[in-house]
Amino acid sequence: MAMMPVVTGENTEVLRTVATPVPEVNDEIRHLAKEMRKTMKAEKGVGLAAPQVGVSQRMILATIDKRGTTMVNPE
Repeated sequence: MAMMPVVTGENTEVLRTVATPVPEVNDEIRHLAKEMRKTMKAEKGVGLAAPQVGVSQRMILATIDKRGTTMVNPE
């Protein structure tokens, strides 16, 4: 898959809507995380939330102490 488009803009619905919880970590979620990681690296970012790539689910990726971290349903 090519890099995912990053959604921006204060009036973008997916960014203004409360994201839904991820019911279970399955292959689909793992694939989403992998594609988000590629996108984050291509954009030279240190963090990316699923809604920022148009997916209204509670998942974020972050680089902490030079290590990639994926958080599902963070509280």
